[in-house]
Amino acid sequence: MDDQVIAAISRWPDVPGVFGWLSLSAQGHWRLHPHGDAWDAQNENSATTRTELSPGETIGNARILSFINRNYAGDTQGRWYFQNGPQRVFVRLDVAPFILHLSGPGLVLQTHTGLAAEHIAAWWLDDEGKLYARTEHGPGLIAGRDTMAVFEALHTIQGQPLLDLLESGTPAGKIMLASSRANRRADAVPAPLKRCKASEVCSALAFVRFPRPDSHTNAP
Repeated sequence: MDDQVIAAISRWPDVPGVFGWLSLSAQGHWRLHPHGDAWDAQNENSATTRTELSPGETIGNARILSFINRNYAGDTQGRWYFQNGPQRVFVRLDVAPFILHLSGPGLVLQTHTGLAAEHIAAWWLDDEGKLYARTEHGPGLIAGRDTMAVFEALHTIQGQPLLDLLESGTPAGKIMLASSRANRRADAVPAPLKRCKASEVCSALAFVRFPRPDSHTNAP
């Protein structure tokens, strides 16, 4: 987080957080909601609200995008936010807190904010075929365009391809990427593959897609 942002929090510690102004798409794009309609916390149980979410507007300014990326974090409740000076702008997550892409040569995962994800604590596969990873930065979805490449590179400790095990219905146990910068590290550790329903991803990975305000929305 930027030093000036940390200083602003210290100077103005009680600025209320805001909701409904920013979302993160399934492709890892920040979307602005100038009418505050990213999510209506008052109607969180409405099926209509969930299926007719505002798409928001593209943010094209590279400096603004970089500022958001550097000052993006999660709180102890699993809500993710952009720290805009002393104020937290809570984010609607269309899928997950991070979108993970393959970056550079080899199988190196990178968050949509540009951070290398070198330490995977667990992999999660939902019943719709989406693959998630719990990284040192937080939970993330493997981007759709890279999902098959990651599936093909995942192997057990014994070298068995994950796709073969999934096809045969054999439990995979712990898995790791077959060839990546992280796995060339001496401290690289295979991670378990867990299964869940798509509706259980948020609870399994401990994040909130549609954050709600509480009495401590700007607590450090």
